[in-house]
Amino acid sequence: MLILLAAWLGAFLGPVAACGLWRRGWRLRLLPPAIAYGLGAWAVLIEPQLLVVRHVTIQSPGWTGPPVRLGVLSDIHAGSPHMSPERVAKVAARLTAERPDLVLLLGDYAGRAEPASLRREADRSTVLRGVAALTGARAPLGQVAVLGNHDWWYGAGEITTALRRAGVTPLDNDAVRIARPGGAFWIAGLADMDSFAGGPDPARTLANVPPGEPVIVLAHEPDSWPTVPARAALTLAGHTHCGQVRLPLLGRPILPSPGSRRWSCGRYDEGGRILYVTGGVGTSVLPLRFGAPPEIVIVTLRGRP
Repeated sequence: MLILLAAWLGAFLGPVAACGLWRRGWRLRLLPPAIAYGLGAWAVLIEPQLLVVRHVTIQSPGWTGPPVRLGVLSDIHAGSPHMSPERVAKVAARLTAERPDLVLLLGDYAGRAEPASLRREADRSTVLRGVAALTGARAPLGQVAVLGNHDWWYGAGEITTALRRAGVTPLDNDAVRIARPGGAFWIAGLADMDSFAGGPDPARTLANVPPGEPVIVLAHEPDSWPTVPARAALTLAGHTHCGQVRLPLLGRPILPSPGSRRWSCGRYDEGGRILYVTGGVGTSVLPLRFGAPPEIVIVTLRGRP
């Protein structure tokens, strides 16, 4: 946290300090404020604007049929710094350019934590235009989504309606069958842990999925992964932002939930089950990223030989 604080102070005070020291001839003493300024500028101004496309191949014993290419996007936080509707549209277009078979959205479409009723009209419009921009993330097999905690805080009804208008199928403890040549599969979406209608319920969610048919589970937080049965070929989650800040030696000092601290970023294999956690593209609380750039993930899921 001291490094992060120095970065913030450096971003604003670095130029002032540098000018003063230079005039006094303290050139060697310019180094610390220059480093602090560089870290702060990178974390606040540069890294949040980047976009990494991460390609991952996962072989799962629970998957049958041809491989499927999944475009995974999470935590856009529309209306927060660095995430205007125009930026969301660019991210969606970049995801489409990767030619996924199916787009999967993992929640937290709304920025900040206030409910819609307490926000200005301009702010509400920005959030909903950000969700509408997700229509640009196209794939032959469609788009499927779950809601995140920020969406429930904002107003799940408005976010759900906006997703449907964008051509997205939202799931809340429910599953949808995806038909395709070579064999159908299922996408099961767990409710968010902050859902006002009740938390994640894997038994209810998978109740209509026939035994033996492959299923991919979507969850906003990784915390619900231990409740997902081993029959799932893969569980996908977001929420963690991969820590949003990853410091040398100290790692990720801030993570939003117990599950995030255990499964913070990337792939995990436990007891024959597979989880992949994406860092998403937006920011929350602090408008910065450091060592955890925004990302979209292209997962190629295939069966094991």
